Amino acid sequence: MSLQTVARKEYHQCRRSPAVLGTVSLFFLSVVFFAAIQWVPKIGQVGYSGTPRFTLALINSLGQPGAIFVPMLGLLVGYHTIAGERESGALKMMLALPHTRRDVVFGKFLGRVAVVMAVTAIAGLAVGVIALVTYAAFDVKSFVINTTIWVLYGSVYVSIAVGFSAWMESKRKALVGTVSLYALFMLGWDALMFILQLIFIGPTLPQGAQLPDVIQFAGVLNPARAFMFASRSALPAYYELTVYSESNAAFLQDWIGFPILAVWVVVPLSLGYLRFRAADIH
Repeated sequence: MSLQTVARKEYHQCRRSPAVLGTVSLFFLSVVFFAAIQWVPKIGQVGYSGTPRFTLALINSLGQPGAIFVPMLGLLVGYHTIAGERESGALKMMLALPHTRRDVVFGKFLGRVAVVMAVTAIAGLAVGVIALVTYAAFDVKSFVINTTIWVLYGSVYVSIAVGFSAWMESKRKALVGTVSLYALFMLGWDALMFILQLIFIGPTLPQGAQLPDVIQFAGVLNPARAFMFASRSALPAYYELTVYSESNAAFLQDWIGFPILAVWVVVPLSLGYLRFRAADIH
């Protein structure tokens, strides 16, 4: 019951944050805009499996804004949850109540995930309404699956943020950690992949060749790439919206995206909890 109490408190408290409301507003407006113009990236106009354009437009409406705002929202709602209260002294008061440290970490995670889930659901609902009114047809199955996977993807970043918040002693350190990891995922991972290529292959690939499977797997460890693999596994239409190399290796099949995302949810949160459980907050 204590876990539910913490989760409920976090959910209601987070909804009133001006920074969260601002990010949510930008996300919502972007989603509505992409849905209204029925935009499909150029790669999707070529066609891979003959997927109808309205289906591609439907799943891409969340895809373009979500790639930016979902990770940002997940980190924003989570980085200060424990570290901020530790700095202010509110955490001592919380632990003086019948809440264990496990209740605090996992309750805060569940409450903040519920915020991301609600935001994604509302954005998805807006896309659904626009699709029902203006699209030639409405692919309900693709719509539901796509929205669900986006919630899972957002949960990864909430876990990372809450894990950092539980690990660090101050809100600023938690913020630096989450922003650094976000920059690595969004900007630095390709540079890391190129460094691996330089080490094991050289500056250029032979004509018609692709990266070895092991290096490609290192790329899939990025939650953003794992999300695309998971999406292609559940929605083959995503093949028309991505350009990732294909491989016969078992560890590079599309389904591998789901266990990698699950690991990114479980590991940061667990490490943060283990550190927080042993920390002296007094």
